[in-house]
Amino acid sequence: MDNEKLQINLAPGMSKAELVIREGAAPKELEPKAPVKTNLKGVIGAVVEYLKKRINAGQFEQKDCLVLVNRESIEITLITNEADEYKRGEITGKLSYNPKFIEFGINSGKVWTPTELGLFIKMNRAFFADRNENMKLVSSLMNFTADVNNKIERAVKENGNRTDNFAQVVNSNLPESFTIQMPIFKGMQPETIEVETFAQVNGREVAFVLLSPGAQVTLEDLRDKVIDEQLEQIREIAPEIAIIEV
Repeated sequence: MDNEKLQINLAPGMSKAELVIREGAAPKELEPKAPVKTNLKGVIGAVVEYLKKRINAGQFEQKDCLVLVNRESIEITLITNEADEYKRGEITGKLSYNPKFIEFGINSGKVWTPTELGLFIKMNRAFFADRNENMKLVSSLMNFTADVNNKIERAVKENGNRTDNFAQVVNSNLPESFTIQMPIFKGMQPETIEVETFAQVNGREVAFVLLSPGAQVTLEDLRDKVIDEQLEQIREIAPEIAIIEV
């Protein structure tokens, strides 16, 4: 550097400047850093919204991206810069169940005692279109044990078979079904759901599970409809991105 000339241009009004030359490695804050990888999770429309805002930003090429579709878990995942571990990113959109639908335990195998189910239904009256239906169901459940025992005592005197009469009384003591109105998935419109009560008898103990074939059909139809709508938008925005069902 002995034969090289260093020229410094001063701003107007400045007469001198200080030049500091450091030897050795640059400070850590000046060292080049790896880019922050994209790792986003959101609602089912997250991938479409991300593509709308980033497709022309030069952050990735369509041919280097991949969309994975999992209908079972109701997820759509966009992988950008798939082959470049340094720049690879993931954006996942998921359709989530309505928390209250999960609480009811419909089609999940959740087991309720009569009292537990009665109290739960009483506190969730808002999901019943018919208030009287709710009150009648709550009353039947809360008085279930005493009512069943009284009927069994009468039936035993008449027919003599305690076990058979117990099962018969249990099966006839509650309405076969009731109707609620609620969204199955978060952020969607309420659905009318017919729920059937099934008794599980173990000796003198009775518990209930809630089943709804109609809710299962609606769930599958909604799931496929929502996913197909999202995939259609993805194809319109980024037709070169491969879409794979997993």
